[in-house]
Amino acid sequence: MSDHHTRDALARLPVEVHRGANGWYTDTKEDLLALERPVALVYNGISHAVMMASPTDLEEFALGFSLSEGILADVTECYDLDIHAAPQGLTVHLTIASQRMAELKQRRRSLTGRTGCGLCGTEALEQAIRPIPHVVAPPVSDGAIQRALRELSAHQPLQGATGASHGAAWCDAQGRIQRLREDVGRHNALDKLIGALAREALPLDEGFALVTSRASYEMVHKCASAGIGALVAVSAATALAVEQAQASGLLLAGFARPGRHLIYHRPTSTAMAHG
Repeated sequence: MSDHHTRDALARLPVEVHRGANGWYTDTKEDLLALERPVALVYNGISHAVMMASPTDLEEFALGFSLSEGILADVTECYDLDIHAAPQGLTVHLTIASQRMAELKQRRRSLTGRTGCGLCGTEALEQAIRPIPHVVAPPVSDGAIQRALRELSAHQPLQGATGASHGAAWCDAQGRIQRLREDVGRHNALDKLIGALAREALPLDEGFALVTSRASYEMVHKCASAGIGALVAVSAATALAVEQAQASGLLLAGFARPGRHLIYHRPTSTAMAHG
């Protein structure tokens, strides 16, 4: 994220500081806070979702959400995209292919205002767990995972300034971070990364995604929907996330910390190097 983008995602606020090393005392300081704004996604004039998100990289966010939620199958199915700011939030207007719009109407989903769960507005149990695409997991070495972890903080200016954002990074086969997007919501950060990868048409057959959160069902599903074959999370995986990784053939690692990480699922055809 550039310095300009970082400033766009920050607010300044005077706060009281209470310290108690040798008796409590209070002073004031100016603190940096991560902005969180309502972002409405409107498809062909019809509002579909309102998300709480960091107000940066919104074109990538809208494209990534559309791809990871199955609204679009390819970035070329989005014909136009405009962002409008208002006092109450931001609106992203997307013009998409008529067939995709017809399918979206049929789904009749409304995902209003969340940074956490991905199932708000789902109308039936059958909709809760969607079929997951099959992916080809690339070989990912232990050394590559550890290198990406060492580089991670240097690519997270919003987190460094506020301590209140998640990051999603695309790492090459050697573990070098090529792209990273930040957001107050972990799903949003991953959607922004997916949108960035799609816009630039970067090859996904080598490398892996690294996220600063747990590996939930939806994080696995979003990666598979985008064609990402390997996901590494700094926190644990859920049981359903592991089941979905097994179903899709995705390589899933978690609890990734300096010097250690867990492999929850590794396809039998994928070699794991220890270099």
